Amino acid sequence: MRKIIALGVFSLIAIFGTGIARADDMLARDTSDPMYMLGIEEILSETNLTYWDKVLRLGQSISYGLNNRLTVHGNLHYQNDFDGDEDGFSSFDIGGVYRMGTGDDNAARIMYDVLFGFKFGGSSHVRTPWFADSTYYAGLRFGRQWAGMTLAGTIKSSWIFDDHRGMSYIDFIPEAYFRLNPDWRIGAGVIIRKATNPDYDQEWLNFKLIRQYGRTQYIGHLDYEFESEDVQIGAKVNILF
Repeated sequence: MRKIIALGVFSLIAIFGTGIARADDMLARDTSDPMYMLGIEEILSETNLTYWDKVLRLGQSISYGLNNRLTVHGNLHYQNDFDGDEDGFSSFDIGGVYRMGTGDDNAARIMYDVLFGFKFGGSSHVRTPWFADSTYYAGLRFGRQWAGMTLAGTIKSSWIFDDHRGMSYIDFIPEAYFRLNPDWRIGAGVIIRKATNPDYDQEWLNFKLIRQYGRTQYIGHLDYEFESEDVQIGAKVNILF
């Protein structure tokens, strides 16, 4: 009887341990998770294509994990305007994410990140402040990860230096993300933007569907802006090296 009980306990521990290992492996490769952090010397390539308000935008981002707490990145976008002449490259973005709290140092297991960066050299005649000449931003991201889901929130402030559209704004971004199984995930979030120029106040609702293949993710997303009633659709490919 003792052998049977011992065997049963051992089997439960083995199954539980395998589940933890699989969950940890899923988190390590889940690059769309809002609280994802690159490991040491890992590289993440993110290629995205979006269409919104008769504008097609193509972007490329490269991120590098310096250590388990600090990731740096750079990205560049180009847009083509089908209803005007607002074509051009965005400013080149250089930034980083620093993990202040890993979740191991508090009972609630809440993680905290600092976001920072700046953009420079963008086209002077494209319509959005994201493509303005010079932008600096900083923010705080916090969240909690479970095996099957992640809840996160971001507060981010941006300062835009532009002769015609200089302003500042703050974004509030709550997100919910669910790992349905090893291959599929879904996510939803809200972006509430308040700007010193009220013309740029926005409220976005976004949904995304993710398919995982090893260390590659294919993402489709749909975004809706309430005030202007604009819809944005897009696709993205994340490759983890």
